[in-house]
Amino acid sequence: MQAEFIKLYNDNPNPSEIKRVVQVLQKGGLIIYPTDTVYGLGCDITKTKALERISRIKGIKLSKANWSFVCADLSNLSDYVRQIDTPTFKILKRALPGPYTFILPGNNRLPKAFKNKKTVGIRVPDNNIARAIVDALGNPIVSTSIRDEDDVIEYTTDPELIYEKWQNLVDLVIDGGYGDNVPSTVIDLSEGDPLVIRDGKGSLDILQ
Repeated sequence: MQAEFIKLYNDNPNPSEIKRVVQVLQKGGLIIYPTDTVYGLGCDITKTKALERISRIKGIKLSKANWSFVCADLSNLSDYVRQIDTPTFKILKRALPGPYTFILPGNNRLPKAFKNKKTVGIRVPDNNIARAIVDALGNPIVSTSIRDEDDVIEYTTDPELIYEKWQNLVDLVIDGGYGDNVPSTVIDLSEGDPLVIRDGKGSLDILQ
């Protein structure tokens, strides 16, 4: 079945359209949505069958997947992350919302599909559409970036081209305007001192 294609504006996402997106997620659907970096492929963190669908699309085992948990803010951090020290929290407060993925130590309340994970990647994108979806859903979205097979263009930025490619693989694609083609900066904070795993869009000044 062909995916829905809806337009949302980052300045002021339409609440009724956000509700439609949330209904798709609650039924175990997959969405493609804008972030403050590249477009993401996501599903409700609590829907195991949806997680398995993403695994099949990405060609990896669910148990081996390292995907981000996209959160609306830092208030739900303790749901999935072990207690963190003050310097770590200060870095998070400085950086988020923003184009970063922080790897943090997971706790024993992680959803069933992630029980074997010692760490989790946390994202709070500086994008009103993404945060409004998560806020209305009431729990994080599990997310992975959508890469292009093209050697030159690693990430497709045009939502219409994204829809053309993904319309038979997902349930809903959001046109939130042109995306970026630089992924998030990934910083591992799970072992104390920050370790930069990927130097992406986010400046490393937040570590100073």
